[in-house]
Amino acid sequence: MSSRTAPDVADRLHSVAIHLLRRLRREDDASGLPAPQLSALSVLVFAGPQTLGALAAAEQVRPPTITRLIRALEAAGLVEREIDPDDRRISRIEATARGARLLHEGRRRRVASLNASLRRLSARDRALILRALPVLEKLARAD
Repeated sequence: MSSRTAPDVADRLHSVAIHLLRRLRREDDASGLPAPQLSALSVLVFAGPQTLGALAAAEQVRPPTITRLIRALEAAGLVEREIDPDDRRISRIEATARGARLLHEGRRRRVASLNASLRRLSARDRALILRALPVLEKLARAD
């Protein structure tokens, strides 16, 4: 790709990613949780138990914000705190079975929605997307 087209590709990819995620996010309404709570719960389900500080860093929010989010998730029975036995000042937050179930159900709804959209495409278009996935995955992991 020439340097002249790279900004165009980046702009189009950015736009497509945002529009696709916005459309799929509609499926999250069925969970009954606001997006910030779902996001924090997602970190806990897929990355495992976290301290409040680590979770705040992962979510790119300030500690008071993550504390409010976790309190709401605790009240809903979706997460619980575990005190570190070696340092009782530290607690780790982890998803409950109910929290993990809620998150996995949401993922299934989003994937089903995306699957329905993909099935409306031609076999050729689906094949192109399949061929592009390794490159997109590599791009997503690049830092």
